[in-house]
Amino acid sequence: MAKALTALTDTCRIGLGCMNLSHAYGVSTPEADAVRLLNRALDLGYNHLDTAALYGFGANETLLGKAVMHRRDEFFLASKCGMFKGPDGKRLIDGRPEALRRVCDEALQRLGVEHIDLYYLHRWDKSVPIEESVGTLADLKQEGKIGAIGLSEVSAATLRKAHREHPIAAVQTEYSLWTRNPEIAVLDACRELGATFVAFSPVARGMLTDAMPDPDRLIDSDLRRNMPRFQAEHFAANRQAIEGMQAVAKRTGYTTAQLALAWVLSRGEHIVAIPGTTSQVHLEENFQAKDLNLSADVLAELDRLVNRDTIHGPRYNAATQAEIDTEEFTA
Repeated sequence: MAKALTALTDTCRIGLGCMNLSHAYGVSTPEADAVRLLNRALDLGYNHLDTAALYGFGANETLLGKAVMHRRDEFFLASKCGMFKGPDGKRLIDGRPEALRRVCDEALQRLGVEHIDLYYLHRWDKSVPIEESVGTLADLKQEGKIGAIGLSEVSAATLRKAHREHPIAAVQTEYSLWTRNPEIAVLDACRELGATFVAFSPVARGMLTDAMPDPDRLIDSDLRRNMPRFQAEHFAANRQAIEGMQAVAKRTGYTTAQLALAWVLSRGEHIVAIPGTTSQVHLEENFQAKDLNLSADVLAELDRLVNRDTIHGPRYNAATQAEIDTEEFTA
């Protein structure tokens, strides 16, 4: 039996974001296919799986419980609370102690475990002091229900407040060539405080790949439909920037996604990335990116082609942006 992983620092720098097996990008993956993919990930050497109560309103945690808990000692398990299905059936952000406790207990039941290695506050409920929500997570840790405490989509200032209440082991935020907001402050804050920075959407929700999604063909339930960068007034310019990156991939012999992942990992040794996929081929290709050693010239070329000046449109619409706490670039 494999040795149990005890910290995020024990894991490979490429983990698996499990969200899109159950949530966000359209029709959920059939369960049998999802089970095969998750087990194939472990076979390849992935040892960090990331889920959340929000994903499929519990369906993703249930999937992991069915699919891989017989191999529990082979991977580091991360999940999230603070954003979940509310009484009206819609997404709810709630950081009150009683809500966090309830969602944690439900997650443990769905996952079929007694302990979650890393538990994030998925969103900071701005009506609740961050210290109060983190204090509740610290109590859950003391009770043995969770291990390390993480935050998602927070600013450096909020991270520091939370860290004074209890050490924060990880911060999860969108980061890629086309989303550079963490470079304002939170990347450096994580480095200073000894927290791992976990980059979600490191291939830009499928954009930094060899086959960019076609916005006109996205189904109504695909969350990218409401993201400004996928809308007509911005998409053409964004596609043009990324086509330049695709040309670099062809020249170097790597996939565009591998270049995107290698670039993210090059930004600091405290950074890990958690791309998601429903494809076993992409699963293997993404994992190989951890071993890429791109030249300084290639990294600089990627940086020049896809950056905050060449990508058009905000990453979220105004309503979603109001729910998060990350720093934003000024115009």
